Amino acid sequence: TVRELAKAADGIIEGFRPGVMERLGLGPDVLLGDNPKLVYGRMTGWGQYGPLSQAAGHDINYISISGNLHGYGRPDGKPTPPTNAIGDFAGGGMMLAFGMVAGILNARGTGRGQVIDCAMTDGAAVIHAMQWGFRGMGMWEDTRGVNMLDTAAHFYDTYECADGTFISIGSIEPQFYALLREKAGLSDPAFDAQMDKSAWPALKEKLTALFKSKPRAEWFALMEGTDVCFAPVLSMADALKHPHNVKRGTFLNVDGIDQPGPAPRFLGTPAPAPMGRK
Repeated sequence: TVRELAKAADGIIEGFRPGVMERLGLGPDVLLGDNPKLVYGRMTGWGQYGPLSQAAGHDINYISISGNLHGYGRPDGKPTPPTNAIGDFAGGGMMLAFGMVAGILNARGTGRGQVIDCAMTDGAAVIHAMQWGFRGMGMWEDTRGVNMLDTAAHFYDTYECADGTFISIGSIEPQFYALLREKAGLSDPAFDAQMDKSAWPALKEKLTALFKSKPRAEWFALMEGTDVCFAPVLSMADALKHPHNVKRGTFLNVDGIDQPGPAPRFLGTPAPAPMGRK
């Protein structure tokens, strides 16, 4: 049945350990023999070959070996897994989706299908390409919490407010940083040293005290929608109610279950809303 379906398919995706589909008689040699235009997507953690290819694993392991997990967390703490976002979903699912589309487009133009070997370890490494680039330029230290984008900088971090909620600030560019200073009333000349890493700890302490002096609603009123690069750190429940998410329909409720809506948006061929139980 699978062979018959694959004869008329653009692509097939499988997520077994290497060799399982071959043992089932459904390996790429067989299915591509039936349908030369087929794009055969293989999703694994470690990849189709390599010393670990037959080992079990999970997201936390894949992002560990790729060099990602080492950088997630505060400098005085242990690495913190980003809840499967990097390995499983970005390095795995999204990479395979991209690979399948690219492979199918190529097959339509050339008449030749192929195998897509999508390893979450490879994908996780690619997701960190920017950090590898910074490292190559001497702009990234291989230590947690000492770089501009990993919470060391006072202008790129989360802060607690007076009511125990949190906000995020990402005022990197000079004009955005200047607006942050204006909105927050940061006239202290010490804040002139935006990019002086030696000044970051002291400036972080000052911002920590400042943001904790008011409830989040007041910072929200001052900064949201401006070029400060500000956003409240919302819980899942609160994210459902944020006006931007509501306006865009970012979340849907199907059969009483809240869930993200389809993305990205195809404006010419909008995706239908997910269907509930009939």
